[in-house]
Amino acid sequence: MATPESVQIKKQHLIDPEICIRCNTCEETCPIDAITHDGTNYVVMPDICNHCMACVAPCPTGAIDNWQDVPATRMYSIEAQYSWDELPPPVAIEASEPAAAGDEDPAAQVTIQGSNYVAGAQIPPWSASHCFTNLYGPRNVITATVSGNFRLTDASSESDIRHVVLDFGSVPFPVLEGQSIGIIPPGRDASDRLHHARQYSLASPRDGERPKYNNVSITVKRVEQDYDGNPVRGVCSNYICDLKKGDTVQVIGPFGHTFLMPNHPGSNIIMICTGTGSAPMRAMTERRRRKRLEQSLEERGRLMLFFGARCPEELPYFGPLNKLPKDFIDINFAFSREPGKPKKYVQDAMRERQTDLLALLRNDDTYIYVCGVKGMESGVLEVLQETAVAGGLDWPELHLSLRQKGRLHLETY
Repeated sequence: MATPESVQIKKQHLIDPEICIRCNTCEETCPIDAITHDGTNYVVMPDICNHCMACVAPCPTGAIDNWQDVPATRMYSIEAQYSWDELPPPVAIEASEPAAAGDEDPAAQVTIQGSNYVAGAQIPPWSASHCFTNLYGPRNVITATVSGNFRLTDASSESDIRHVVLDFGSVPFPVLEGQSIGIIPPGRDASDRLHHARQYSLASPRDGERPKYNNVSITVKRVEQDYDGNPVRGVCSNYICDLKKGDTVQVIGPFGHTFLMPNHPGSNIIMICTGTGSAPMRAMTERRRRKRLEQSLEERGRLMLFFGARCPEELPYFGPLNKLPKDFIDINFAFSREPGKPKKYVQDAMRERQTDLLALLRNDDTYIYVCGVKGMESGVLEVLQETAVAGGLDWPELHLSLRQKGRLHLETY
């Protein structure tokens, strides 16, 4: 029988199922595919994880940042992790039990090229305001009241996208542009578990959907089919889209500490989005618009927007965007299914504006935000590279600088 002195202790990386909002960021970020999921939980495979820490910073809730000392012979399997509703208590370890070689505190280890594995920055802009995160969780949810639910897409469109306004009354809920919230739909899933929260980016600026009010807005698309076109009814999206004024919802958050806008004078913002990825872009644009009305010198930088949809009828905020002054924001639409016209995606619209993009890329005060479907990410990065190379810039060096200085942010799904 092994004595306590002969037991090896390993530090196991775990994900807290109570805090995790199943946004898939960790799985997308992991450079060695050590993270996976089933219909209930996201888990870390102990035989693959090398504690590189690449997944920690991008996690919007901090659920990924959990580590437990576990005897090497009793590591938690992925099957065990799938069954959890909460993290197990730490295993009692005798003081004399030695740790296995190479299993020091992961935070003290040298990361493997860190954010080189991630196309976007893992830190916010240097001038971003301080944000609050995880003020409310599954154990202390906050109740918000619906004060508005408006359809954004044309009534003739099959795409039902809603602008939903939530009021928190007298309960503090401080947010910044680029953050998100989690909404917990009522009821239970097929396994008779309470539904977990779904994450939605805020579409309103820090001072509220209505200035000086303690409310926020989100942009939600009703999900009625999966990626393969098969009929499916999205649990939370349909719940939110069907909400009426006066209804109450359970909210957790706020989440996100990197996808934040710069606040220093003269900062330029390039926004690239599709569909409901427009939510954080609307928040940043509205923040700038209100500051402009105040004649604030802080907001004299340029705004450039590339916005894609299948057709104008399916593009949220299409009408309000067309009413914004052209000297305030440079808007470029891209429609991929307009009758009688060739397909055009956001990267095509970007190529048409390479001269202006290059001028902005040369400026250290330019910040780039990309939000929308995962498929757009590679095309956007390709155009940024083409633009840099055409202008004589060293793309690997520029790309590294954009990431290290919090100037390129990607939030795709």
